[in-house]
Amino acid sequence: MNRFPLWKNAIVVIVMLAAIMISLPNLFGDSPAVQVSLVNGQLLEASGLERVREVLDSSKVAQTALYTEKGRVMARFPSVDVQLQAADALRAALGKGYVVAMTLTPSTPAWLRAIGLRPVPLGLDLRGGVHFLFEVDMSAAVKQRLDTYATDFTKVLRDNRIRRSVAVVGQEVQIRLPDVADADRAEDLLRETDRDMSFDRRSSTDGVLLVARMTPQQIRDRQDFAIQQNTTTLRNRVNELGVAEPIVQRQGLDRIVVQLPGVQDPAQAERVLGATATLEFRLVCAEENALEAEQTRRAPLGCELFKARDGSPVLLKRRTIVTGDQLVDASQGFAEGQPAVFVRLDTKGARSMLDTTKANLKKPMAVVFVEQKRETVERDGKMIEVPRETREVINIATINGVFSSSFQISGLDSLEARDLALLLRAGALAAPIYKVEERTVGPSLGQENIDRGVGAFLIGFGLVAVFMLVYYKMFGLVANVGLLANVILIVALMSMIQAALTLPGIAGIVLTIGMAIDANVLINERIREELRNGMSPQAAIHAGYDKAFATIADSNLTTLIAGIVLFLVGSGPVKGFAVVLCLGILTSMFTALTVTRALVNVIYGNRKVERLAV
Repeated sequence: MNRFPLWKNAIVVIVMLAAIMISLPNLFGDSPAVQVSLVNGQLLEASGLERVREVLDSSKVAQTALYTEKGRVMARFPSVDVQLQAADALRAALGKGYVVAMTLTPSTPAWLRAIGLRPVPLGLDLRGGVHFLFEVDMSAAVKQRLDTYATDFTKVLRDNRIRRSVAVVGQEVQIRLPDVADADRAEDLLRETDRDMSFDRRSSTDGVLLVARMTPQQIRDRQDFAIQQNTTTLRNRVNELGVAEPIVQRQGLDRIVVQLPGVQDPAQAERVLGATATLEFRLVCAEENALEAEQTRRAPLGCELFKARDGSPVLLKRRTIVTGDQLVDASQGFAEGQPAVFVRLDTKGARSMLDTTKANLKKPMAVVFVEQKRETVERDGKMIEVPRETREVINIATINGVFSSSFQISGLDSLEARDLALLLRAGALAAPIYKVEERTVGPSLGQENIDRGVGAFLIGFGLVAVFMLVYYKMFGLVANVGLLANVILIVALMSMIQAALTLPGIAGIVLTIGMAIDANVLINERIREELRNGMSPQAAIHAGYDKAFATIADSNLTTLIAGIVLFLVGSGPVKGFAVVLCLGILTSMFTALTVTRALVNVIYGNRKVERLAV
């Protein structure tokens, strides 16, 4: 009656042995480490590993482990002081072609790494790191779209030889037509450009004024696109930084949360994430006097005044040849011994660059670096933050040949070339973002959270175990073994799916202990009731597990539904709690109904029993 077939016992043993093996990496903790990768994003080969080993050996820096992981070299050290010494030595010896980043990495033995086993990744509150909250400038997102419309309208009317003056005024695009006879044809052409926009026609002293506006739905769509695109771009930039287990997600209507566990250089992370960097390529108004334009503060028709890096004025054509959103790839390298960024364009950008270089050989072309920032100013006696866009000419070169999709940008120092290549490769932001919150969690505070969380778990587990052992005797001991198996299974599953463990996640494990033991309490009380009704011990065991199943399944199913809802609608720590809760429910069902039953069968099955210790 109380015997499992051999295959079922074998499954229980195999599952528990596998869970123990998968959980093993969590026993070794984290170590200070240095991660070395190539600036251009290429994978480091064995020669890179040997180069790092040579530098560390020559600097007499002792590492505890040195290996490659995902095309990067990881070096572990016994202390933070040694880590800092190693990072300085590697930066000095390897040069600007390498990225040397300090981090924390698991101290997993090589034989466990070789079979692909990894510990549970820790969240920001346990591991330490940086938390950023960015706000997206929604009005700038709409204005950028209006600027695009203005450029498209200008091109369409110019191609059809219609005189016009196009400008963005507030939330609308105004098209002035000196010739009234062109109004109908111009409006038809513009409607074909975008049929969703609304157009109004107004009379004017100098002709006809066409006014184009975005519909409310178009504005909402543009704002949603800006949030989604910025989230994707920030995620790409985080990946370029090489941060493990980052969190990049939308929060509310116009904000994005970025959490970088293990990052020890928040200034560099903020500089890369917060930069709204993109490029513009424009022709130089070579025949115009830039100094005169700066003095009069009036640029000639078709030109715009910019500043070069040395502060000198530069006049550039208003028409943009290529913008940053047409870049496909960018990598840092060297050209003629000088740092450079090698750029590759998409089909549309390549066609525009090809047409421009064909028609403007031996003429100068400028590269404009565009960045959005916020600065603090005083207004009405209060200090407030206002958006500010900076446009700087970083390079002017003569077009000596015809090119299209691939070319290079020179005139940069190594650090500028590296950051520019990283930002362009990760993608331009669809709208400016501004940092509204920053929190840094140090490793010591994270370790304190871990210690307190583990302490809470041990106290909760110990109290439950003592109660079960005293109250249910042998069946309480079996329940405690099942409870321990439940915790091992949770850790193993989280290690397998690489679900980040946070402080709320530890709370979820502690809660799971109480829920898991509840199933065994139901089973044991049912066995007691059957014994009081005069049933034999073997029959009472069978009836206890059989009749308690429906109640256990029902209570766990309702809790599982609540956990799934928390996961779907929650974010950050709530999701971490929900993941642990759902995994705990599944594992507690297995341990309470299968693992403990297998143990009871081993103890009481297949033999005559006069009384049960329950």
